[in-house]
Amino acid sequence: MTELEVIGWREWVGMPDLGVERIKAKVDTGARTSSLHAFDMERFAKRDRQWIRFSIHPMQRDSKQVIECEFPIHDFRTVRSSNGRKELRPVIRTHLHLNGAAWLIELNLTSRDLMGFRMLLGREAVRNRFTVNPGRSFLFRELVPRRKKKKSLKKRKMSQ
Repeated sequence: MTELEVIGWREWVGMPDLGVERIKAKVDTGARTSSLHAFDMERFAKRDRQWIRFSIHPMQRDSKQVIECEFPIHDFRTVRSSNGRKELRPVIRTHLHLNGAAWLIELNLTSRDLMGFRMLLGREAVRNRFTVNPGRSFLFRELVPRRKKKKSLKKRKMSQ
């Protein structure tokens, strides 16, 4: 069995599909699905699919920076919030960047205005990728995935 990399209880992550270069995420292994603060949510149909238009504030305590997004809805899930209330939330699928790696995660959208973090990174997003050290924070600075080195191609001579 290979050892998993260790991440802290909070990390900077990127979500380029949403236009988010950096956002501070709380790693929450008690939450199954990851969650993102979204507002002005509006569902609509596009190409025979349900989509959602929403806005986000990627930085804590900063309501001036706004990113507007449109995404196809992957699913709807009933989620029990930290205060115990159940809420039906739209779920999208997007790429997450952390420590030079990128992978697809499911992300539910909800108002997190009163919460300390704009994003929760749930256990499904980190399962089989990382171990969480609750005593550490911000262990990684690199968000953009590392490019795979291209193998050098030898030119073939064509026989005439």
